[in-house]
Amino acid sequence: MKTIEEFLSYLCSLDVKLWLEEDRLRCSAPQNVLTPIIKEQLSERKAEILVFLRNHSADIIGKQQTIEPVKRQENLDLSFAQQRLWFLAQLEPGSAFYNAPAAVRLEGQLNVEALQQSFNEIISRHEILRTNFPTREGQPVAVILEEQPVNLSLPILDISHLGENQQQAEIKQQLAQAAEQPFDISSDRLLRIKLLRLSQQEHIVLLTMHHIISDGWSIGVFVEELAKLYQAFSNGKPSPLLPLPIQYVDFAAWQRQWLQGEILETQISYWLKQLENTPKLLELPTDYPRPAIQRFQGATYSFDISKELSTALNKFSQQQGSTLFMTLLAAFQTLLWRYTGSEDIVVGSPIANRNRAEIEGLIGFFVNTLVLRSNFTGNPSFEELLKRVREVALEAFAHQDLPFELLVEKLQPQRDLSHTPLFQVMFILQNAFMSTLELPGLTLTPLKTDTGNAQFDLTLSIAETESGLTANFEYNTDLFAESSIQRMANHLQTLLEAIVTNPQHCLSDLAILSKFEQHQLLREWNDTKVDYPLEKCIHQLFEEQVQRIPDTVAVEFTNQQLTYNQLNQKANQLAHHLQKLGVKADTLVGICVERSLEMIIGLLAILKAGGAYIPLDPSYPGERLTYMLEDSQTSILLSQQHLVEKLANDAVQVICLDSDWQTIATQSTENLNYHLHPHHLAYVIYTSGSTGKPKGAMNTHQGITNRLLWMQDTYKLTATDKVLQKTPFGFDVSVWEFFWTLISGACLVIAEPGGHQDSAYLVQLIQQQQITTVHFVPSMLQVFLDEVALENCQHLKRVICSGEALPWELQEKFFGRFLDVELHNLYGPTEAAIDVTYWQCQRHNQEKVVPIGRAIANTEIYILDPHLQPVPIGVPGELHIAGVGLACGYLHRPQLTNEKFIPNPFDLTSDGRLYKTGDLARYREDGNIEYLGRIDDQVKLRGLRIELGEIAAILQQFPKIQQAVVVVREDTPGNQRLVAYIVPRSDSAHPQTQELRDFLLQKLPQYMIPYDYVLLDTLPLTPNGKLDRRALPMPEITLEAEKQDVLPRTPVEEKLVKIWMQVLDLPKIIGIYDNFFELGGHSLLATQVISQTRQAFQVELSIHRLFEMPTIAEFAQEITRILEQKVEQSLITPQRLDRQTRRVKLSSLQQVSRNLQSESKDA
Repeated sequence: MKTIEEFLSYLCSLDVKLWLEEDRLRCSAPQNVLTPIIKEQLSERKAEILVFLRNHSADIIGKQQTIEPVKRQENLDLSFAQQRLWFLAQLEPGSAFYNAPAAVRLEGQLNVEALQQSFNEIISRHEILRTNFPTREGQPVAVILEEQPVNLSLPILDISHLGENQQQAEIKQQLAQAAEQPFDISSDRLLRIKLLRLSQQEHIVLLTMHHIISDGWSIGVFVEELAKLYQAFSNGKPSPLLPLPIQYVDFAAWQRQWLQGEILETQISYWLKQLENTPKLLELPTDYPRPAIQRFQGATYSFDISKELSTALNKFSQQQGSTLFMTLLAAFQTLLWRYTGSEDIVVGSPIANRNRAEIEGLIGFFVNTLVLRSNFTGNPSFEELLKRVREVALEAFAHQDLPFELLVEKLQPQRDLSHTPLFQVMFILQNAFMSTLELPGLTLTPLKTDTGNAQFDLTLSIAETESGLTANFEYNTDLFAESSIQRMANHLQTLLEAIVTNPQHCLSDLAILSKFEQHQLLREWNDTKVDYPLEKCIHQLFEEQVQRIPDTVAVEFTNQQLTYNQLNQKANQLAHHLQKLGVKADTLVGICVERSLEMIIGLLAILKAGGAYIPLDPSYPGERLTYMLEDSQTSILLSQQHLVEKLANDAVQVICLDSDWQTIATQSTENLNYHLHPHHLAYVIYTSGSTGKPKGAMNTHQGITNRLLWMQDTYKLTATDKVLQKTPFGFDVSVWEFFWTLISGACLVIAEPGGHQDSAYLVQLIQQQQITTVHFVPSMLQVFLDEVALENCQHLKRVICSGEALPWELQEKFFGRFLDVELHNLYGPTEAAIDVTYWQCQRHNQEKVVPIGRAIANTEIYILDPHLQPVPIGVPGELHIAGVGLACGYLHRPQLTNEKFIPNPFDLTSDGRLYKTGDLARYREDGNIEYLGRIDDQVKLRGLRIELGEIAAILQQFPKIQQAVVVVREDTPGNQRLVAYIVPRSDSAHPQTQELRDFLLQKLPQYMIPYDYVLLDTLPLTPNGKLDRRALPMPEITLEAEKQDVLPRTPVEEKLVKIWMQVLDLPKIIGIYDNFFELGGHSLLATQVISQTRQAFQVELSIHRLFEMPTIAEFAQEITRILEQKVEQSLITPQRLDRQTRRVKLSSLQQVSRNLQSESKDA
């Protein structure tokens, strides 16, 4: 049984109000809320409620003490909620964002005179409709316009002469105009009314109020009063409405007087504890990058929840001792959890805040917002989650009196103009629906209005109607596409069905995907089966080419070459030699040679002998090579004489392919008659391990054969093609460079040792050898594209990229340099036979994303959440791989193999496996995949997720920058910061830090702006051509902690310090790098700083600038820039410029400086 506090909070959540009147219990509730069960509970607990209310007169009945009218004077207080809207109006001057439009269709014989009289009476009754909110000395005040009697002229637009379609278009245009025309809250009448005449029997009333004087409840009050007044005035009777006991300004004054002392402290202490360490931002997957400054552009998507499901949800709520609000909130938060993976979900929810009888009939902005935080740790059942949500909601309702504006001020969340503070998603349940109003001769029907705005990233509104629940998503169109919101609506309905069916199931097991979506994601997009001859091994496919084209050149290196037959014979000789040394199926043979003909011979020979090769790059440090030899336990090593000393190991027999060749050449040149199953190993490539020790991935002939046959099937090499082999053979791309070429009859051209890092040499080699196909990792492609002689690569047909994410900007740069060359983006880990997805890049692609495409043949891709459930389209998850290309596992690492290679829950066979890549990806609507980076590289800085690649990509749009990379550094404990490394264009001046910051601030949120900027001649690369992040130098710049106490250096900084100290009421001098908001600043104080700054410097400044530049140093720099700009604009005629420019400019700045210095001395 609920405690009395819980029971009263439960009633409060339903907008049921209880109070004492002459010691008798009084109750009011919205329509249809007092169910028989609730009435029975009220009756049973009446005595308990009476005792509770009597004993809590200070904090409960105190709310019911009479609100006394305040003396009407010129400047009156705003409520806390109004104060925040006033601030937002200053932040976005000229915005119609807080317009509250409504429209009502009137059917029947309309008495226009009575309607106009009704409007005038309502305006006369409610002072708030005659109130403006000017600014006096940086502070907002309420000014009531005395207009007695009110004589509003009702504008009438007659569109009765238009056809039905034209009328609908005009109505739509008028609704849009009403929503989009801004108010000046300092001087405009904040209520607009217009009447549209469709015919003699049909009209539409358009009503628009600014939110600072109205809320959703107020619209209902307005319409209800309008109905009563119209009925009376139409019949020549006086107003039937009783005088209002108080006005909104009386409530505002009372609120500020009442909410202080112990009452305020009790409220604040609860919320500070409840919202401690909340996430700064709910990272919902978006379709578009988040803008640096919210524009609040929005749209809506409506959908219905069936009567049957609505009934089931109500019944379930009652069974659980919950309310429908709590059940729907828990369901919505569950959906957000499934979309984000965050176990800490925070949403806002409005509450009417009409918990006093005397304010129920007022028009005004009363609504408050509660911040509701739910904990999803442990993957609970829905029943368990609902208990958590109910507890949170009841506590929140019990502490609902703290205005959201005060809560923000007390919590001091990190300020960012890209999103709203504390929460970005809103949930609303409207459990009192407005039925159609009947009047004598008239029927009133509310019309839907769309403002084209979105106050939050996402708002879910659900209303109870006679036919069930109807829902509406309002979403920010800068972030989401309509198709994504439509899918989210479908997922919510599927989830609600699952909840009422299986509430005891874990949340991760509750379906959110429809049967169609599951089939699409798991089956349709993984229908990749192709019948390749996978019973053959790699060397057998090569030998088939030898039979077809024995005298065609197979491989070229510097001035040497071998035909297919010559290469085969030499490989056979070495293979026979290896077999005599004991090499057989799955024998691991090391090979450490520089790029040369011997490398190709050695690799083929190991495969022909039945063994699997382990590439040991001679450029690796000796310690790493020794570790790989010992870890692999190989007993035979192929090498070259000049490398032997680096590989000293008594346990390994070394065969030098140059000095020992005379002995090897005595072996047979015939193919070996050795049967090898495709499931045997072909190679083991070592990749970096999280422990710092590399791990060997064991790949089979079947896996790589499938990969090579798919590549030939897709790209179709011929005998006229030449493929450049430049990738170090310790990197798996080299595998297809070697063997795709040789099983296809093309010519393999081998670059010189070290040549893969010399872009000028590569351009020359591609030109001279007439290369048609080449591979680049994106980091090296960036360098390659800067070469001036690219136009000489006239035979180049295709460039294949993999190994790193391919930035859209690099793709565009590529197509700008090559008009007729294909660019392909491939993705895959070493553990899955090189690549598993493919995408051909498109010219003129404006999506600014380069996908990794779809699965290759005989390969399946699953994007899953941490509970191995498929995620919806557009939602990030971990990319998992299945199919014939999977490696056997990690050499001598059974535990790691079992962790990474797991049973495939979607495989119809019993032996299917999944490889967990650790990569983050998501499906696009067209079935292609978007790569989002490594899961373990997901960076969070001060609670906010940072996309480092996004910052680097935007930096590279700056004209003076050629390359950029951004990392998070922590060079001193606890001091994490973003650092940008920049390679400037050779023909440009070096970019300055401030101009880079200004550039980024136009495109990115404040929290994504790097703190340090480091100029480099080139970005460091690994031997494989990838970016070497470990080699990025530490910034040589004063750390943030050392900047805090720097005193003002200029008169502008001195004046700003004085203003800030006065506004913030600080006792000691502040440093120029102190953050305004971290010093205790908030939105209202920010407006005072701006007001005083404008007055002190005679400059125009937006409040935005203080959010973007929250330190004295940055703010002073902006003011100085504006002052210098004013000086330049003050120069009048060209003739006087030469003689007067310098004198005028100096005197203007000197005057400002002199005034500021004088004030500093006085201070």
